[in-house]
Amino acid sequence: MRKVSSVFACLLVTGTLLSACGGNNNGNKPAESGGEASPAASQAAEESAAPSAAPADDITQRKVTIKIHYPTPDLTEVRAQEDDKIKRFQEVYPNVEILKDDWQYSVSEIGVKMAANEAPTFFNTYATEAKFLVEKGWVADITDLWNNYEFKDQINPVLQNQFIIDGKVYGVTQKGYVTTTMINKKMLDDKGVTVPPMDWTWEDMLNTAKGVADPKKGISGIAPMGKGNEAGWNWTNFLFEAGGEIQKIEGGKVVATFNSEAGIKALDFYKKLRWEAKAVPQDWALGWGDAVGAFQQGRTAMVMAGSDGVIEQALNQGGFKPEDVLTYPMPAAEKGGKHTGVLGGDYLVINPNASKDEQEMAFRYITFDYFSDKGLEALDAIISQRKTDGKYYIPPLLDYYAADSEFGKKTKAVYDKYDIVYQYSPDIMALLDGKPEAQYNTQDYYATMSNVIQELFAKEGTDSKAQLDAAAATVQEKFFNSIKVE
Repeated sequence: MRKVSSVFACLLVTGTLLSACGGNNNGNKPAESGGEASPAASQAAEESAAPSAAPADDITQRKVTIKIHYPTPDLTEVRAQEDDKIKRFQEVYPNVEILKDDWQYSVSEIGVKMAANEAPTFFNTYATEAKFLVEKGWVADITDLWNNYEFKDQINPVLQNQFIIDGKVYGVTQKGYVTTTMINKKMLDDKGVTVPPMDWTWEDMLNTAKGVADPKKGISGIAPMGKGNEAGWNWTNFLFEAGGEIQKIEGGKVVATFNSEAGIKALDFYKKLRWEAKAVPQDWALGWGDAVGAFQQGRTAMVMAGSDGVIEQALNQGGFKPEDVLTYPMPAAEKGGKHTGVLGGDYLVINPNASKDEQEMAFRYITFDYFSDKGLEALDAIISQRKTDGKYYIPPLLDYYAADSEFGKKTKAVYDKYDIVYQYSPDIMALLDGKPEAQYNTQDYYATMSNVIQELFAKEGTDSKAQLDAAAATVQEKFFNSIKVE
């Protein structure tokens, strides 16, 4: 799912997502484009013809323009970080002109961007979009660039594999997440509700939510997302925990499988939260921002999402203390079960319409701070500035590098220097179980399931099996039947 919040817009070395891309396509024309050469191009041609010119295959000696993925205007701190990266990159590659583009990837806009040749040289996207973008031809095959990358074997394989399709590489991971549950410990303490064990179950979640909820005061025990694709995304965690699957490949076809016994069990649990425990907000039509906002404002005790975005808002906007924001894995359906959460991530992909030189420089820019001492220095500076500003720094739960790698250890050493870095419980990593989102039409499935969740929340006594059978038939007919799997 796409939501990982503004913290996902941080420096690449910290694994956090740099926001957005966008507008016109100046400087992003393929080298083979026709038309009259510009004065700059003519000058470059003259220089390259001079006897003292560097070898023709030396990309650092050729003028290249790339339009980069740039944070949106509201992310002033992140923009400053990106500007610093641009400066450092151009010190190494003075031959590269960089244009800034703050367009945010949207599945409804990418087709128009590509058709008009207005997409940036590289842009952000999500784990769910891999198959879609590859099938549409809207991302470049960067296998050769990847194979020549010095640190490819140290990238987190769980995340990177989402954009490796049929042995070819189509994107670079920035960071990822496994859906977790954030708990407002202070709300539990105020109501005398015992903090559940880290190795908790659905029953523990139900009892905790029921114990905190106070509908008359507008306080909910948990805020499952009930609006937009987020509603289907939130619910899918419980489908996975119950042992269910979204789809399967059978005879070269994609078949919907979420209308299973596991799906019924997961939907029935939502009914318990809503109608038995009365723990869901009365105004349940909450998108990602609404649910996270309710948590930040102390109007709900639990919310399910990627951890760092929620914590960022709670600590730095909501005034929470770190000890009052607990990060838990998703609950197991039963004692001894897996704490499975949806595994998602954020990726940077390269425009296939860009020239080979533009593609290579985009790749070098994307990976510029990866595994670098300069990147660690930049991370140190970011955290130091946050301390000066009186803010907390929230690291990602999953990063682009393997946590046990040499670079992972160096990063932890930087974190350990500061008392403003949020600390996850050491017990959580042993319990986290991430399950990747489905590769085919995941967003369409989420949207369809969102309708199911809304009906369940709005009307008591719904038939879970009938709802799921109808949803599966819709997804199958509208989306899956048109897919042929080689």
